[in-house]
Amino acid sequence: MAITSLGDEHEAFTQWAISKGVQIKGIAPAHFPGRRLGMIANRTIKENDVMLSIPRTAMLTRDSIPSSFVEQFPKDTPNHGILAAFLTHADKDTLQDIDPWRKVWPSFRDFQDTIPLLWPDRLRTSSSTSWSGPSLLPPSISGRWNTFRKTPAGADYESTYQNLLPQQEKRFRNSWECVVSAFPGTDPDAFAYYYHIVNSRSFYYVSSLGEEPEDWNDAVGMVPFADYFNHVDDAPCDVRFDGEKYTFRATRQHEKGEEVYMSYGPHSNDFLLVEYGFCLDDNESDSIYLDDIIFRELTLSQKTELASQELFGNYEITSAGPTSIVQAVACLKYMRKDPWRKHLRDKTGSNPPTTARIINGWIEAYLKECTTTIGIIETMLDQSKLPSPGFTPEFGSEQWEQERLAMLLSRWRQIERLCENARAALLGTARP
Repeated sequence: MAITSLGDEHEAFTQWAISKGVQIKGIAPAHFPGRRLGMIANRTIKENDVMLSIPRTAMLTRDSIPSSFVEQFPKDTPNHGILAAFLTHADKDTLQDIDPWRKVWPSFRDFQDTIPLLWPDRLRTSSSTSWSGPSLLPPSISGRWNTFRKTPAGADYESTYQNLLPQQEKRFRNSWECVVSAFPGTDPDAFAYYYHIVNSRSFYYVSSLGEEPEDWNDAVGMVPFADYFNHVDDAPCDVRFDGEKYTFRATRQHEKGEEVYMSYGPHSNDFLLVEYGFCLDDNESDSIYLDDIIFRELTLSQKTELASQELFGNYEITSAGPTSIVQAVACLKYMRKDPWRKHLRDKTGSNPPTTARIINGWIEAYLKECTTTIGIIETMLDQSKLPSPGFTPEFGSEQWEQERLAMLLSRWRQIERLCENARAALLGTARP
């Protein structure tokens, strides 16, 4: 049962949004016990009904920030960094207009509890940190393994859903360096807080000048009220931005009292954890990547061949099994190049049992990582007890760390199940 009364600050923010031209039709913010805030239908919403409309003028974007402020930064400063710097350094009179919005934002502690980038090194070990302890985060996040040492891929390639934390650390560091060049006395915690406010409350936005940034992560604009929506992968909500307004339209009927979701995109749970601090219990887009496992077994000649066929990297596995690209790589392990190239064209000449055996070996290597890391985390959890329900431990304390370990253990068990289901699908013996 949802608790719809959220306090005066949320009502004040709703009225502020309406005064800015936001049109709210049939939805309202609500608290769902045991979870974060979300959006609820306060009446029956019919299919194709517009639930929410937000004009560009109500958004906080680089375009809406005074040019005198923007001009203080180096030209290559990310939009994300400029927005965070504006919230950190703009004078009180300038920020007063968005005070009702700011009063309903989460606290810095909320981000510290859920976002791995803000965790101590011992919990967020990644390929870009010097921490020598075990890696507790999944390899797609950390870029590290506990059961083997990575072999260099041999070439750079775009990997949107791998090495997530090092990539995020690099983006944050770039923004920080640009901001402190303009404001040397910037408080690190204040900037980190507003950086994550921007990250968690932004939607896709390209400047009115039409200049799309090189990094799609930097096409950001903060959208008030829409930031109440929670995420599910296949949310029945159509989201459109036409350059002047964001429109949220129902794609099926919602009954009064039902939570209304939107989709942040078809993202894996590792991505959702790094960017937003949560994992879905049921995520059709969840996946893992076998790149580091596969690259250990390939010769330079085989890697070159894969690159020439534009099949280099991003070897994805889901609960439904391996992708066609993974199967093609497995075939290259035992086929000569000319028959393999023909196989790519007409799917002939392969030996399916051999292909399955090779892929099964790769998945077993990932399962070994699961077993090892789950054992490490369980041992760490056994050393002390989780805090009592309702007790809020101090950030960074042993009890606080136990809660983070429990989060990670849950994620690793999800990955373990994904691997087992992928093996079952591969071998034709799907689990019930």
